[in-house]
Amino acid sequence: MTAADPAAAANLAFVESPVQLLNVLEWSHHTGRRDLTVVVLSPTDPMSRGQLRRMAGIARDEGVAVRWQEARTGRGSLPRTLRDLAPLLRAAERVIVGDPFSRYVQLLLTLFGPRALTVVDDGTATMEFTAQLARGERLVRWHRPGGLRAPREIALAPVTALARRRLAPAGRRSVEVFTALPVEAPPGTTVTPNRFAWTRARFGPPRLTRGADLVGTSLVETGVVDPDRYAQAVAALAAAHGATRYFAHRRESVEKLHRIAVTTGLEIVRPELPLELIARRGPIGRTLLSFPSTVVHTLPPALAGTGITITVCAIAPEWLRATASPRARGFLAGVTESARSAHGLSLTGA
Repeated sequence: MTAADPAAAANLAFVESPVQLLNVLEWSHHTGRRDLTVVVLSPTDPMSRGQLRRMAGIARDEGVAVRWQEARTGRGSLPRTLRDLAPLLRAAERVIVGDPFSRYVQLLLTLFGPRALTVVDDGTATMEFTAQLARGERLVRWHRPGGLRAPREIALAPVTALARRRLAPAGRRSVEVFTALPVEAPPGTTVTPNRFAWTRARFGPPRLTRGADLVGTSLVETGVVDPDRYAQAVAALAAAHGATRYFAHRRESVEKLHRIAVTTGLEIVRPELPLELIARRGPIGRTLLSFPSTVVHTLPPALAGTGITITVCAIAPEWLRATASPRARGFLAGVTESARSAHGLSLTGA
């Protein structure tokens, strides 16, 4: 089996983001399973593609076979991708996915039901996924606005419904959730904690700076938080805590980041790898400030023993857009409170 042309493996992973690939490596390290092929269903945005290219290089250095699949190049890419991946899917004993809400992943699962399934983190959506699976609900991202369903969503409803059944344990199929997030196992499902042991062994410990760093979020881009409120909050946090750098999320817009740089004087850093690895490599501030997102659960285990303090900034209700999902307020509050409870993080306001 070579990295350039991976052969069929017992464990087959589909990833669409750098964080998913990081967590697949953590799963492989935790389980000791080396018969692994990772298929990158390449996204279209340049930042994600760049981070994925670098993560793919790290994975290959770890002896993992990686296949880069241009799955979104236009007309004909979907049937070509399904045709190319069919042999790997049929041979795999276990399929590992990072985003159970992905239409691409759902379609693959409907065509080829896995014998065993593992879901790794791609974000806080893991919390919503396990809750919806336990309640038997249809799979809907937490930030998706309520109301009438879009025509595309209605057309894909049969695919989503079948995928949901494939994502649940049934008969001889086992389902595992490998996560750093505090979730309760749905009936018949195994939850395995992700302690970021591979990350801690592979990188660091980091060199610490005296100041504070602020971690950005894509809540504006996903339509949850008002952009003006967000910019004001970033400015207030930077002033109150003496932050000097802003680590941008890969999906944050250039226009928003330019505004933050101009109005706050913060140095904008666009990481080349997931923040968990960047923070382990350093240099990094002794204090990290973050809005409620995945990193308030992943950074504590990744940075354990480094002396770094992580502080979470709650999202005030008035920051939310009028069009935000009705679930957004409660979900974000839950992320904040669970981070405080699970990791003892301090809370600050802006």
